[in-house]
Amino acid sequence: MASEELAQKLQRRLQLEESGAAAEGEAAAKGEGAPRRAAVFNPYTEFKEFSRRQIKDMERMFRLYDSGRDGYIDLMELKLMMEKLGAPQTHLGLKNMIKEVDEDFDGKLSFREFLLIFHKAAAGELEEDSGLLTLAKLSEIDVSIEGVKGAKNFFEAKVQALSSASKFEAEIKAEQDERKREEEERKHRRAAFRELKSAFTQ
Repeated sequence: MASEELAQKLQRRLQLEESGAAAEGEAAAKGEGAPRRAAVFNPYTEFKEFSRRQIKDMERMFRLYDSGRDGYIDLMELKLMMEKLGAPQTHLGLKNMIKEVDEDFDGKLSFREFLLIFHKAAAGELEEDSGLLTLAKLSEIDVSIEGVKGAKNFFEAKVQALSSASKFEAEIKAEQDERKREEEERKHRRAAFRELKSAFTQ
């Protein structure tokens, strides 16, 4: 089990390095200085078991503790996070927490690796005494929803997949409606302000 997980991590590391090398080669061929990232990480397509709201909540939490604003949660930021959640860890405990999901072996958590914590917690892949499981439980983000894998048979799985797709669309529509409503309010306020202004300038 552990060797299989290590093999997956090494495979992921190799893919990251290959995509980085390809981007560098591409940039060099075009005469560009800085390499571009070849693959763009999309949490909504990669972590389909979570709703848009859950991912946004996790992103908010990630940003809250990424005090360096570098897109990573390092050892000290993780230490602070666990203290704020009321579950302080030892230095070794924190290192082990990072190691459990650190796919690129850089000793810190990217947003993708942060989402992996909740993915593994929801799938029951974390040990009961794991600091990561404690983090997932204390974070107030409900990730107890079982994915399509948990459905008893094919038809249940189909229905679940369809309902999660329509739920995803409903969430996007709700976000769009909210933006429209805010825009309408802004227009009304601007119109009211212009009327008030014209009344004073006459």
